[in-house]
Amino acid sequence: MARVKRGTISKKTHKKVLEKAKGYRGRHSTTIRAAREKVEKAGQYAYRDRKVKKREFRSLWIIRINAAVREVGLSYSQFMNALKGMNVTLDRKVLAEMAYDNDAAFKTLADNAKRFIKEKK
Repeated sequence: MARVKRGTISKKTHKKVLEKAKGYRGRHSTTIRAAREKVEKAGQYAYRDRKVKKREFRSLWIIRINAAVREVGLSYSQFMNALKGMNVTLDRKVLAEMAYDNDAAFKTLADNAKRFIKEKK
């Protein structure tokens, strides 16, 4: 059987890892062993933080909605409950964007929610 030389294959895999490790400090960007560890750990952080990002944005949207609704005289939970009762199906992302960019439209929505709460009582 013929001898198999794997130099090109290992060089290719090393090159891929070092390409991903570009910009790392010290020998973490030049030596394959240190670079592989850092690249694997970076992948773990990236995987974890894709989920954390969703959590953080949802809490940011809730904070923005709450701040805008407090100016009208409602709490966040009252506002969201009123929207559900009025069959408004806007999600938190859109509501937060309205509160941030389109203040007049959000105020009318909040006033309608306030009126709905008063009629309900």
